[in-house]
Amino acid sequence: MNKFVLMATLSALTLVAAGAQADVVGNPIAARGKVSMCIGCHGIVDYRTAFPEVYHVPKLGGQNAQYIVNSLHEYQKLDRKFQTMHAQAVSLSEQDIADIAAYYAAQTPSSPNNPDK
Repeated sequence: MNKFVLMATLSALTLVAAGAQADVVGNPIAARGKVSMCIGCHGIVDYRTAFPEVYHVPKLGGQNAQYIVNSLHEYQKLDRKFQTMHAQAVSLSEQDIADIAAYYAAQTPSSPNNPDK
């Protein structure tokens, strides 16, 4: 009987955790104060990094929000191996990630960086 109670409890906790993440809604206005570190690389036309290798940094304006969310989670878990992005992503909460994703999804590739801030 103890195994059944333990399994039921773990299942309930998993559902609660999944539901809590699903309830996070991005706010592009709230992201204005959160994207300053992003703009330093992603806001420069044709920017390339030189470490650890030459890498073309993409502009994020108009990118699909879920793609940004997934990417930041992958950087947090080191499933994507770019130390600079990992360092930025690990400091973000689920709300931060949702806000940043909504911010960039609401833009176009040619949108100005952080308008009206």
